[in-house]
Amino acid sequence: MSHRDLILNRTPMNTKKLADRTAQRTAHRTARSLCGLLAGAGLLAALSGCAPLLVGGAALGGALVATDRRTSGTQLEDQGIELKAQNRISDAVGDKSRVRVTSYDRQVLLTGEVFSEADKATIEAAVAKVENVRNVVNDLVVGWPASAADRSRDLLLTTKVKATLVDAKDLTANAFTVVTERETVYLMGKVTEAEATRAIDLIRTISGVKKVVRLLDIITPEQLADRKPR
Repeated sequence: MSHRDLILNRTPMNTKKLADRTAQRTAHRTARSLCGLLAGAGLLAALSGCAPLLVGGAALGGALVATDRRTSGTQLEDQGIELKAQNRISDAVGDKSRVRVTSYDRQVLLTGEVFSEADKATIEAAVAKVENVRNVVNDLVVGWPASAADRSRDLLLTTKVKATLVDAKDLTANAFTVVTERETVYLMGKVTEAEATRAIDLIRTISGVKKVVRLLDIITPEQLADRKPR
């Protein structure tokens, strides 16, 4: 094979990698731009992906404790669950799968890709055994890992969803945890039925969103009033 043939044979792969990298850089630039605009409006705290959470000077990540409807103890417990679950997954299947773990009020959402149904079941069983986990929602897909371009598109959609919730004056954006995988948006949080319906209706209008999965804990207006600072 000639040197020219080698170059031609490599071109499709290099082109795909270049396209993936370009899409990823574009999504990150757009996300940073949206974060900047929101910061200018004093709304940056509502976007957990834009800035870390500070509690007593320590960066914890995620939504602000002051407006998250979980107690600060539950928020820390959820972070511990996520860390322990990732370690259990690594022990169970190694690094051959791409799994994202999101815990809200001890309900764990599993998203990403695995190579077999057996791995999917093994991961769910491992996570279910983590201390304090009350429920596991296993939405892992059996197949090849998502490309960099796909992940960048999901990142951009998450940013758009959070910005939309912030812009809705009748919603508390930090009441929702948003996860996007393969253009499917998962909503977690403690909200009233009216808040849930309003948020889902808004998200369905966002270009690129294929599906909205509702994993919300519904509370009554009276329960919400009891949670608000007096």
